[in-house]
Amino acid sequence: MFETKFVVIVRDDLAVWQKLNVTAFLATGVAAGKPEIIGETYLDGAGNVYNPMSIQPIIVLSADSAALAKIHQRTLERAVPASLYIEPMFTTGHDAANREIFSKFVPEEAEIAGIAFHTDRKVADKISKGARMHS
Repeated sequence: MFETKFVVIVRDDLAVWQKLNVTAFLATGVAAGKPEIIGETYLDGAGNVYNPMSIQPIIVLSADSAALAKIHQRTLERAVPASLYIEPMFTTGHDAANREIFSKFVPEEAEIAGIAFHTDRKVADKISKGARMHS
């Protein structure tokens, strides 16, 4: 059992492709911020090498926009580093444009599409209150 949780929460009204896109982007953000959660490379029976992945499961949850706003606020209040994907980022085509549009929002006005974080499991449970298992 892990003493930490790696959590991704996506907005429940997004299109399937958007949920997958947001989940992928957010997971890379958490991994970049916490390289210690990435394991060793994988090797198949023929000797082919594959990229390393997270050492623990990634919990994927969903929530409506109001719950996501509360969850985002809880990460800020607890100073838990998070990855955040906002709706306007769907209109950009590259990282620099994402960062530019992201810099224009204030937390109270963000149109959050998803959030991810890795922290102590009890803290993660408190932060993610209001989200439910994604289906």
